[in-house]
Amino acid sequence: MPPVAVVPDPLRTDVFLAADAVRSGLLSRRQLEGGAWRSVLRGVYVHRDVPVTHELRTRAATLLVPGAVVTGRSAAVLWGLDLARPDDDVELTLPRRRNPVRIAGVQVRRAVVPARHVWRRHDLPVTTPEATAARLASVLPTDAAVAAVDQLIAAGFVDLQGVRRFADSSRGPGSARARTVAGLADGLAESPQETRLRLLIGRSSLPPPVAQFRIVVDGRFVARVDFAWPEHRLAVEYDGLWHAEARQFTKDRQRLNRLREAGCQVVFVTAADLRDPVGLIARIAAALTG
Repeated sequence: MPPVAVVPDPLRTDVFLAADAVRSGLLSRRQLEGGAWRSVLRGVYVHRDVPVTHELRTRAATLLVPGAVVTGRSAAVLWGLDLARPDDDVELTLPRRRNPVRIAGVQVRRAVVPARHVWRRHDLPVTTPEATAARLASVLPTDAAVAAVDQLIAAGFVDLQGVRRFADSSRGPGSARARTVAGLADGLAESPQETRLRLLIGRSSLPPPVAQFRIVVDGRFVARVDFAWPEHRLAVEYDGLWHAEARQFTKDRQRLNRLREAGCQVVFVTAADLRDPVGLIARIAAALTG
């Protein structure tokens, strides 16, 4: 007969160490093999109804590596950024004096993480937003790292000056990249794609635009646009998938009409446009000179 599906209340909603559950008498080894439970990491289980997210796997990893701090992309996930898939390796950091740890699905680094750079988030030890930004700068491509920093700032966890002060005071591996990324961030973008668009324009020969520009005509607010060249009455807007929703589509068309009535030309940019940077820059340049 299959094992009886016993679901103790303390184990219904979070990960747990199998050894602890058996030792305390909550479950038997045979019951763990039943369909009520799933293995998250080696020796860590969760009830089958609990969705397995990267945050959940991070919680599981911290059970296996006591004293570790959540860092890198895993820390970013705890701060609300969508930077890791559920099955991506969890990143943890241990003090250098600790022995190496090898666990499938977990990257365990050994490095110095000062106590002042560790907070608690969702009841887990995690690097501060500034320290998380610096770590991301060392592991992500530059544009992705800048986008992540912009997201941290936009979420209100840290301000741009705080990130830059942290980067300026950093020393050791990755510190130079952290300063580069902090210098490129502006904290104004509302999405990673807006950051990528801003960086693309910044690397081109186009004059720098004004980000998050408020268009006001005769004292009346018309709209806030992603990027603008006010003297040319040109706006550039990133058009994400959510703009295709029926209700949002209607609002966008009304907003576009107001912008046109205000004498503004609008260039819309999609993800496909970002994959053709030469063509996109040429289109914006033509609008500037047209």
